[in-house]
Amino acid sequence: MSSTTAQTTPSRADRPRPVPSRSRWPARLDLLQSLSGLALGLFMWGHMLFVSSILVSRDAMWAISRFFEGYFFLGHSVPWLVSVIVAVVFTLFACHAALALRKFPASYTAHRTFRDHLHAMRHEDTTLWYWQVLTGFALFFLASLHLGTMLLRPDRIGPFESADRVWSDSMWPIYLVMLFAVEIHGGVGLYRLALKWGFLEGAHPATTRRRLRLAKWTLTAFFLVLGLASLAAYMRIGMQHAPHYGENYVPAWLTGVAR
Repeated sequence: MSSTTAQTTPSRADRPRPVPSRSRWPARLDLLQSLSGLALGLFMWGHMLFVSSILVSRDAMWAISRFFEGYFFLGHSVPWLVSVIVAVVFTLFACHAALALRKFPASYTAHRTFRDHLHAMRHEDTTLWYWQVLTGFALFFLASLHLGTMLLRPDRIGPFESADRVWSDSMWPIYLVMLFAVEIHGGVGLYRLALKWGFLEGAHPATTRRRLRLAKWTLTAFFLVLGLASLAAYMRIGMQHAPHYGENYVPAWLTGVAR
């Protein structure tokens, strides 16, 4: 009886193996993460250009701020329009962060294992991904704070208003750290997107990778210099305007008074 059972019972090697899942959701989530990252990266560059308008003039920065409030279309400012834009960006940011968490090491042991492999391989793109993880973690707090402030106080955007927030409200250290975090994170993210999805892929992948890496560091350096110059300008205006904290900026052409 036992021999018959032994003959009819299939061995472990003969047992059918489980069929791997063919769900498309991991690929779909990966695509959503890439699209949301692309949108946030492009927004980041556009936002930096808007903010840096203070380097052109205070009037230029005032005009761009009022543009997003509908001033030139409605005849008066509607700050809650900015809140709507910020809410959309905040939602996109939260979704991107949730999707990106799937790729983070889930435990200290996993993180330690990855660090060991990182030091052993010394692979530049893997190191860039690690820095993207670290800066992404920092942005989860820093960008949330900034977006929350803009969501609740959209009326405090302008040459004097922003300068007061930077200097008198002592936000400049946070903005300084956030500047480096967002430029590194966004630059690495867009670079890795180009590699992952084959954007600008040429006949020689190694050459394409080198060119993309050069373009990534060039753009990162450009936006860091632009951001530092803009932050310094807001700090200088904030120091000068500190005795009149809370006063809104009004262009000379609206008041008829030369500035």
